[in-house]
Amino acid sequence: MNTRPDEALRSALNSANASARLQAALSAGTYPRGDYVDVLVERCAVEADFFVRDMLTWALTRHPADLTVPRLTGETTSAVPQARSQAFHSLSKVGDPRGWAAVTEAAIQDADESVARAAWRAGVILVPVGQEREVATMLSTQLGRGDRDVQLSLARALAELGDDAVPALRAARIHPSAVVRGHALAIERLIEDPDEYFDEAIFEAMRIVARPDESENSPDPTRAPDVAGTE
Repeated sequence: MNTRPDEALRSALNSANASARLQAALSAGTYPRGDYVDVLVERCAVEADFFVRDMLTWALTRHPADLTVPRLTGETTSAVPQARSQAFHSLSKVGDPRGWAAVTEAAIQDADESVARAAWRAGVILVPVGQEREVATMLSTQLGRGDRDVQLSLARALAELGDDAVPALRAARIHPSAVVRGHALAIERLIEDPDEYFDEAIFEAMRIVARPDESENSPDPTRAPDVAGTE
């Protein structure tokens, strides 16, 4: 009795050998089939190897968005954090506007940082034209969250929105948390000067937040002297 292609793929993706799983995902993307989509999405939720996960996402992008987007959107509410994170990552790579429906406030504020970061990235990629300020407002609720890497992820997402992010960032100037105010100010600096280092932008922003009387005597007291650098 011949094994069904989707069952053969599932078996290959369950191999103990990461190289074999990588090859199986590559094959699934090279020779896509509609019945592979569920198998690929299921494996994304449990795959331990980064490179295999990346290949699983690539394989999904090789399948019709009509099949992948609904399946991935449903996965963004899974009880498994990795399933949610990988679903948002895959939606951002598929790039289909229908994936925007998954970018909710709950996703943006997900307690799992890997999920939240993936949702932030998906949000700025999938946001419909004209709703950029809406997603910037949602993202601004996460200002000051996490460690340096988490804050950098949010900074990159908001900076990608450019001027549409500025109103939400300026609204954060009166936030009671100095960390939030500093993070917002640093992102404003990056929007004005994309070549500035994030760490230097944060350093200067926190200096201003701590001692605003030392900032430049200019109409905008939140702007610190420019610091050379490239991201």
